Amino acid sequence: MSTPRPAGSPISLGRRPDASMTLLNEVTERPLDPGYAAAAQARAAGTAPRYGAVSRVLVLLAAAALGLGGVWAAKALRAPLPSGESARAVLIEQIRERIAASEELTAQNDGVRTEINDLQVTALGSGDAQVLDESSDLAVWAGSTAVHGPGLVITVEDSVRAQNNEPGTQEQRVQDFDLQVVVNGLWASGAEAIAINGHRLTAATAIRTAGEAVLVDLQPLVTPYVVEAIGDPQGMRTSFARTSAATHLSTLSSQFSIPSSVTPADDLVLPAGTTSGLVNVTESS
Repeated sequence: MSTPRPAGSPISLGRRPDASMTLLNEVTERPLDPGYAAAAQARAAGTAPRYGAVSRVLVLLAAAALGLGGVWAAKALRAPLPSGESARAVLIEQIRERIAASEELTAQNDGVRTEINDLQVTALGSGDAQVLDESSDLAVWAGSTAVHGPGLVITVEDSVRAQNNEPGTQEQRVQDFDLQVVVNGLWASGAEAIAINGHRLTAATAIRTAGEAVLVDLQPLVTPYVVEAIGDPQGMRTSFARTSAATHLSTLSSQFSIPSSVTPADDLVLPAGTTSGLVNVTESS
């Protein structure tokens, strides 16, 4: 019969304390792979296969070919694509095509809107002149009719390096925030109507960025960005110079090489903006 183990005595499992670290033990105790060890022993005993001069030359040529191929592949991957084949150039070309199509549709829309206004004047007649005047004023402020008059033209464009698609020039491109600051500064300076690259701004206009393109009412624009504002040229220019927008343009020029200019204009012609749909509002009882 076996003698029972006294209480409190340890149980001997017969295992090494480091039995769970087999991989580490192999690495520390046998650093040389068995295959390499066998090859070394064979060379020491003189039984290892011998390679002739031809084999050595072939190995050298293969190594040189692999090295040259790696260098060529690295240079090919790092070399910039031609401007005509780059993705940005293709994107800009597509944007220009879409802009041309959009401008054509906008011109057709303006013609229909003019026809509607003429029919409205005919329907109201001369007896409702006050209503016509009020409607005309509201249309100007809402941006639903074309306007012309003196004003300011502010031009902002990407840096020269950014226009050449040089790497590391993302911050040297005009962003949506930059145009928002300029537009807000013009409104604060007394502008009566504003357009960016021919797109009239209204109370519902959104200036956003999608990828590398700036969108105005979902219409993609490309550099240079021409901001036209109708109002008193000298008064607006003086007031704009006192706003944070002027400081922002100066910062863009000094820190990001983004040029800009502010010039007065004797007569600007701004098209009508996109007319928003009417929203039904119901009053709760």
